[in-house]
Amino acid sequence: MVIPYLTKNDWLLVADGARALVLRNEGTAAEPKLATERAYSIDNPPSRDQGTDKPGRTNDFFGNKSSMETPDWHQVAENHFMERLAADLEEDRRAGRFEKLMIAAPPVALGVLRAALAGALQKTVVAEFNKDWTKLPVPDIEKAIVKALGT
Repeated sequence: MVIPYLTKNDWLLVADGARALVLRNEGTAAEPKLATERAYSIDNPPSRDQGTDKPGRTNDFFGNKSSMETPDWHQVAENHFMERLAADLEEDRRAGRFEKLMIAAPPVALGVLRAALAGALQKTVVAEFNKDWTKLPVPDIEKAIVKALGT
């Protein structure tokens, strides 16, 4: 197994379900200097604050009634957010703005993002970190990536 490292001009996506930073390394593997390419955020209140209707009801062939599951609007918004990130990254990849991508995200966001990455974009991902670094300032993200990569 090849241990990845963050070289000059590699990109790092730091994301959760409502915030994301796309960072480019202007430094070296041992001393990254991350510059912000883009920042994203969405307003995503809890599901209870997004839906107002009661769940629907259904009758089956035998006359049994049951309620339908209420959608998790919060998760739906997070999924759309991750899909938007993946689409923007695909545009950047096609434009030749980066060749290698690393991703740091909590488990649910990471899973949704993995599913949203297209084939060619998915091949640029050299490392994934099951970490939520979205609340860290960029200098602390630089330290965290060095520690995570063991460089």
